[in-house]
Amino acid sequence: MGGSFIGLSAVIMLAGNGRIAGISGILGGAISSRGEERRWRVLFLAGLLLATLLYQFISSSPITIETQASPEFLVVAGLLVGFGTRLGSGCTSGHGICGIARFSKRSFAATATFMLFGFITVYVTRHLMEIGI
Repeated sequence: MGGSFIGLSAVIMLAGNGRIAGISGILGGAISSRGEERRWRVLFLAGLLLATLLYQFISSSPITIETQASPEFLVVAGLLVGFGTRLGSGCTSGHGICGIARFSKRSFAATATFMLFGFITVYVTRHLMEIGI
């Protein structure tokens, strides 16, 4: 059901706004844009956060995150993801959901790269570094 909502929201975004729902691009534009261009981006991102809070409020099972990784490790990991997102000209939502749906060769390659390095990262952190993330 969640995947259907993600797909539907991507279609609505493209049809209604003429843009793909690439979250990293939306976030980057919210930081660097002005006026109406910034407004819709900030509202979109606020909707993502508010939907999470709404789910937490109405759900009988609260969202919990358990990790053995230190906050410093998580910050460095987040910065590396941000760097990789810029280097790859988009994130998993832009390439993996919207790009593949548009049969973009670049998005197929980017998504395959994301997946490969995700597998490698899980293997390294769990088995070589023994960090349970």
